[in-house]
Amino acid sequence: MSEDLTSKSISELAAKIRSRTITATELVEAHLKRIEQVNPRLNAIVTIAPDVLEQAQAADKSLSEDGCPGPLHGVPLTIKDTIATKGLRTTYGSRIRDRHYPENDAHVVQRLRAAGAIILGKTNTPEMAIPYESDNPVFGRTNNPHDLNRTSGGSSGGEAAAIAAHLSPGGVGSDLSGSIRVPAHFCGIAGLKPTTGLIPMDGHVPEATGTLALGACIGPMARRVGDLTLLLRIMSGALPGTGAANQTNVELRGVKAAYYYDDGVSPVTSETLLAVEKAANVLSEAGLQVRLERPPPVSHGSRLWVELFSQVAGDQIREFYRGREDQAGPLVASLLSHQLDKSTLEDRIEIAERTARAVVERERLRESLLRWMKTTPLIIAPVGAVPAFVHGAYQVIVDGELVRTFRAFSYSQTFNVFGLPALSVPVARSADGLPIGVQIIGRPFEESRVLAAGAIIEGSL
Repeated sequence: MSEDLTSKSISELAAKIRSRTITATELVEAHLKRIEQVNPRLNAIVTIAPDVLEQAQAADKSLSEDGCPGPLHGVPLTIKDTIATKGLRTTYGSRIRDRHYPENDAHVVQRLRAAGAIILGKTNTPEMAIPYESDNPVFGRTNNPHDLNRTSGGSSGGEAAAIAAHLSPGGVGSDLSGSIRVPAHFCGIAGLKPTTGLIPMDGHVPEATGTLALGACIGPMARRVGDLTLLLRIMSGALPGTGAANQTNVELRGVKAAYYYDDGVSPVTSETLLAVEKAANVLSEAGLQVRLERPPPVSHGSRLWVELFSQVAGDQIREFYRGREDQAGPLVASLLSHQLDKSTLEDRIEIAERTARAVVERERLRESLLRWMKTTPLIIAPVGAVPAFVHGAYQVIVDGELVRTFRAFSYSQTFNVFGLPALSVPVARSADGLPIGVQIIGRPFEESRVLAAGAIIEGSL
C-alpha cells in the first residue's frame, strides 16, 4: 500500500479496519517493516511476538465472520517488558528472567486483547524499572529517536521511543516516579499516569506492594491524546460515560487552573519555563481561568517519595536477587551494595516507624492539596527540569546549576506521592530540537478533564 499506515493514530487505524479499508495483516506487516528498518538504531522493541501475523490473520477472519469488532480490533500494540504477556518473553530487564515466559497475561493485557488488540511485542526498560535510563544487561540501552546520543527515558523508555518512531501506534507503560511521563516528555509523545488504583497492576514486576501501592500505576502511551482516552477506557474497564472513560463533552470554559514552574526542589531550564507558560496561555485563550500559583504541598512531594518508596522498592529488589546477586547489572548491583540489608528487629521497627510517619504526613498533605483543588481542579507544571539528557548522565546542568537527575524530575514524582492523574503532552522544542512536554494534573478519577485540557493544548500546536 502507498499509504503510510505507521503514522496513523490508533483511532484512525481501528476505523480503517472496521470499514475494511485495510486489513489487520496489512497493518501488522507495515509495522514489522518499519521495525526492521528503524529499530536496530533505537533498540526500543526487544521482543516481537512470534505469532503476531497469526494474530492479524485471525483478526481478519473474525471480522469477516461476525462483523462486530471490538474498539481495538486488529490494531497492534506494544507492552512494556515489566508487564506479563502470556507465552511472550518478559524479562524485567533482568538476567534472572532472561528466559521467562509468563503463564498468564496481566489483567490489563487481557482487557486489550478482549477489545481486539494484537500484541505486537515488548519494549525495553531499565533493569527492574529503575529510572530514568532504559538500559539493562539483557538487551542493552534504548536510544532517543530525536538524538541517538540521548536517553529515551525510563522506565517506559522503550515504549515511548517505539511510539515516537512509529514502530507502534501505542501501548502500555507503568509509572512510579514519572516512568510514563518522563519518557513521553523526552520522546515527544503523550502519556498518562492515571489515578492510582484505576487500572489493575497484577502481572507487573516490581510488584505494587506495601507503600508502593500508593503511587505505582499502569497507564497508556500514544502519539495522540485522543488515543489515550480510548486506551484508558479499555484498560480501566470503565463503562461509557464514566469519568475515566470519556474525554468528549467535557466543558472546560470557566474552569480554574493554576500553573507553576518552580516547585522549590529543582530549577528548570528557561525553555521548560516557556513551555509551561505556553500551555497555560493556550488554556487561558480557550476560556479557562488560569493563574500563576504553586499548590502549597507540592514542594514536599520529592522528599516524601524517598521516604515512602525508596526503602520498600530497594527491599523488594534485594529479595528478588537474594542468592543471585552476581546476576545483577551495574545499576542494580550498585543499589544492592549501597543499601544495607536491615533485617534485625530494631532495624525493622525503625523503618516501620519512619514509614508510618511518612504515610501520615502524605495523607495530611494530600488532604490539603485536594481541598485546594476543590476550586482549582487543574494544575499545569513541568514534567521535569530538562529535555532528554545524554546517555549515562547522573547530573544535568540547569541554567548553570548542577542537579542530580533524580532531583530534576521532582515535578513528576510529586504526583505519584499524591496519587493524582497526570498527563504529559508535547508542547515545545528545545534549541537542540528536543521535545519538551508539560504536565496536566487533575483531581482523583477526573482523567476526562485532564485529557480534555491536554487535547486543547495538542490542538493548538
